[in-house]
Amino acid sequence: QVQLVESGGGLVPLGGSLKLSCAASGRTLGNYVMGWFREAPGKEREFVTATKWIDGVTITADSVKGRFTMVRDVAKITLYLQMNALKREDTAVYYCASGVRLTRVPGDYDYWGQGTQVTVSS
Repeated sequence: QVQLVESGGGLVPLGGSLKLSCAASGRTLGNYVMGWFREAPGKEREFVTATKWIDGVTITADSVKGRFTMVRDVAKITLYLQMNALKREDTAVYYCASGVRLTRVPGDYDYWGQGTQVTVSS
């Protein structure tokens, strides 16, 4: 079992920045994958970025490349998502997830956090 707790969401102006955190507990993450997904109202859950915990190999959605950066703190077992140059379309509930395969498919992830709301205002 892996428990994931997100924090850091909020209201941010267009073009602003926000940093999300995801604290993991329950087991070692050595061979696990951790990532971020988001879900906007009326839309399906969408892949943002994910990384293999053991070596940091990362995949990222084209829609956020160059604006979002994911960092893992191995000692704190915490994953961060630094979001810059935020756009209206980034407004969503952001979820941290963990699984065993590095994929972009939500169904491949076994554990999910409760989500944190990010709202970009104009």
